[in-house]
Amino acid sequence: MRDNEFAAAAVEDAAPLARYQTLQAGLDRLDQGLSIFDANLRLVAWNRAYERLLDFPPGMASIGTPFETFILYNARRGEYGPGDPDALVAERVAAARTFKAHDLERTRPDGCVLHIHGEPLPGHGFVTLYSDVTAQRNAERTIRQQNAELESRVVARTAELVSSEQRMRLVMDSIPALVAYFDKRRGYGYLNRGYHEWFRIDTTRPETVSARAFLGDEVYALVKPNVLRAVAGESVTFEYELVIHTGERRAVRTSLVPEFASDGTVAGCFELTFDITEQKRAQELLARTQKLESLGHLTGGLAHDFNNILTVVIGNLAALKDAHPDDPNVPEYIQPALDASRRGADLVKGLMRFARRQPLQAGAVDAAALLRSVEGLVRHSLPERIHLGVDVEAQPLGIWIDAAQLEQAILNMVLNARDAMPSGGKVTLRARPAHLDADAAAALQTTSGDCVRIDVQDNGCGMDARTMAHMFEPFFTTKQPGSGTGLGMAMVYGFIKQSGGAIDVRSQPGGGTTISLWLPASERTGADRQVPAAAPEAPGRRGLALLVDDDAQVRRVVRRTLLDMGYAVLEADSGVEALALLQQTSDIALLLSDVAMPGGVDGREVAATARQLHLAHAVVLMSGNAAGDRAVAGVPWLVKPFTPAQLADAIEACRA
Repeated sequence: MRDNEFAAAAVEDAAPLARYQTLQAGLDRLDQGLSIFDANLRLVAWNRAYERLLDFPPGMASIGTPFETFILYNARRGEYGPGDPDALVAERVAAARTFKAHDLERTRPDGCVLHIHGEPLPGHGFVTLYSDVTAQRNAERTIRQQNAELESRVVARTAELVSSEQRMRLVMDSIPALVAYFDKRRGYGYLNRGYHEWFRIDTTRPETVSARAFLGDEVYALVKPNVLRAVAGESVTFEYELVIHTGERRAVRTSLVPEFASDGTVAGCFELTFDITEQKRAQELLARTQKLESLGHLTGGLAHDFNNILTVVIGNLAALKDAHPDDPNVPEYIQPALDASRRGADLVKGLMRFARRQPLQAGAVDAAALLRSVEGLVRHSLPERIHLGVDVEAQPLGIWIDAAQLEQAILNMVLNARDAMPSGGKVTLRARPAHLDADAAAALQTTSGDCVRIDVQDNGCGMDARTMAHMFEPFFTTKQPGSGTGLGMAMVYGFIKQSGGAIDVRSQPGGGTTISLWLPASERTGADRQVPAAAPEAPGRRGLALLVDDDAQVRRVVRRTLLDMGYAVLEADSGVEALALLQQTSDIALLLSDVAMPGGVDGREVAATARQLHLAHAVVLMSGNAAGDRAVAGVPWLVKPFTPAQLADAIEACRA
């Protein structure tokens, strides 16, 4: 053998040690703990973070240390709670000997939350990762940092050269990400199992794989500039969307880290790709919810003020019309203004539904029966080219909700689906029992627990990202001018949120749309609906009414209505004055009070005092907003503007 051949052999023999030292140095730089136990449950590899995160004493972790040693140490210091340490150790060692994958979180006595993920290495033992997830649950910045750290750790792990090639592949295949390596000529040298699961490519022959082939020309054109930057020596991280072999579109984040040769040139690149589809959806849902919450507060305030204004306008126009029934100017000028004002009142009611300030008549409803009812209502209004189907289970699906409002919301969505299928298609109404865990509920901005999921699914034209981002905003519409107000989906959103539910949309251009409603489940499944009582005939003199409102023009209009109904009217412009008049005046037949008033005493307090002390025979509240969560028990609530018949119904309800 020639001298140069001996030298090459020596270098080759030294390579595993050098690779091991490099690997250990890299692992020790990681914040995430790593441990590998062999088939006999003895420690064969670890890093400093493993000792630090689990707070093991120096020297405990060494080659060959039994798994039982670490568990016994933890049990004796109370890591697993009360109990016999030996029994706690025996239980966990027995579980470890099954070599089953495990994924759990554990809160240490010091409050640190560890995420522990273990994967078996068939015939070799198992590998476990330990992550401190205490701070990463609520902040997007922390999430990005954790992802960046995980990406760097997994990219570093692709450089691991251990004694067994089989062990390295098992470790890489256990990672929930795509891991690859390509050389400076952009030819693949390694692909983990994730590439086969996503793209059905042969990962055993990476040199034959073409990125352009499995990504497609469009995605490859987005990725290529970043690959060229990495081959030039720059570490890059970028996000994009791709389509896997099932046709599903996924959002991903890819990190490329160059590997430098001894002469400083780029030898190749490590590639790590994470599926961030659900993370981005959660972020988009949160951003959308926050924006709609802000719009809801603004819209609710505007609706309240406009209701007061329209109360004055409609009241005076109606009085003017009634005072001059034979005047030719009434049909020419007054009636159109009155009709326009009432349309404005209807529009404001739509805004209140979006702002979640509409009065709801909730009751026990069977979601399956309601969907079948909607099918019967809308089937004949759909063109023959559109098929409407209902997919529900046999057992009742109980929810507690305003049945009429839910029916209207689903009708609205069905008609939108119809408009999305001008050439025909299929609409499916589906209801299923479901359960939202804490993570899913947080993503939907609702509470966890049992619920009923209602889907309205179509195979129409779908929506792009811009339309989906704005579809629940008031007055946003994709229809032609004059074809709609743009309040339909805004009202659906407000109603579902006010009912304690959640709404989500999945759609893509050309791929149809599915709108999902999650509504809290109820054990009762009746569908009884309350029918408003008919307005009683106006009696003669009905006694003294105390009218309370800080707006003089509103008082003037409502006073006229009360006088027409046969009441003598006493007025107050504040809650303080109203309480004084209640104490000083006997035999008040009716207290009719606004809710929001200055002076420190609002209408709720006035109404509650009048009921508790029996200072008025009937008590009714009125407001530019709906009752919401702060209604006074047993007190009817009128939303301005209201008609004399609605006021009569409310007074009659007090006597029922």
